[in-house]
Amino acid sequence: MTNVSHENNSQFNRLSNPLLIVLSGPSGAGKDALLTRLKETGCSLDYITTLTTRAQRAKERDNVDYHFVSPAKFQKMLENYELLEWASVYGNWYGVPKQPVKEALERGRDAIVKVDTKGAATIKKLLPEAVFIFLMPPSVEELILRLTQRQTESSFDLALRVKTAEEEIEQLPQFDYVIVNRRGEVDLAVSQIKAIITAEKSRVSRHKLTL
Repeated sequence: MTNVSHENNSQFNRLSNPLLIVLSGPSGAGKDALLTRLKETGCSLDYITTLTTRAQRAKERDNVDYHFVSPAKFQKMLENYELLEWASVYGNWYGVPKQPVKEALERGRDAIVKVDTKGAATIKKLLPEAVFIFLMPPSVEELILRLTQRQTESSFDLALRVKTAEEEIEQLPQFDYVIVNRRGEVDLAVSQIKAIITAEKSRVSRHKLTL
């Protein structure tokens, strides 16, 4: 029987370390549509659902698109250190629950979370070994068109989101990868996400993520 050295075992364990993928980008870039399509293709990931205190929009599903919670519940989770990151965005609170991320990594499962650029920066300080992907529209004009067609913001809120998007795009150098999500090409964006996962899985040097 061949004896496998401890060093070789360590190499195999390193290659099997799970990924935490952090997806960010401005409002209107298409993050939700991309994640929905990624699920539909059967991509084997743990999809971590973001918490929010904002009102549920038409066609949104609780515990699928977001975990919709009251401000009081959100505050209690903050006090109990149950959030990986959190932020106030356009007057509402958003946060990533820590426990499902921790459980996924402990089970050796790759996980993906959706956050704004501030949330991505927070996670990068905690888990610099995570994979950071920035999703952006092909132009500011296209972004404005998408936000307008959603019909979920007032003219004031729309202007605020566009200004915020321009500021968020300036954070692009802090990310590992960028994907331009063009209209009607969500499948291309999905294939790029999958290619990034394949590339990261093939890296010789990867550190284990722990929470």
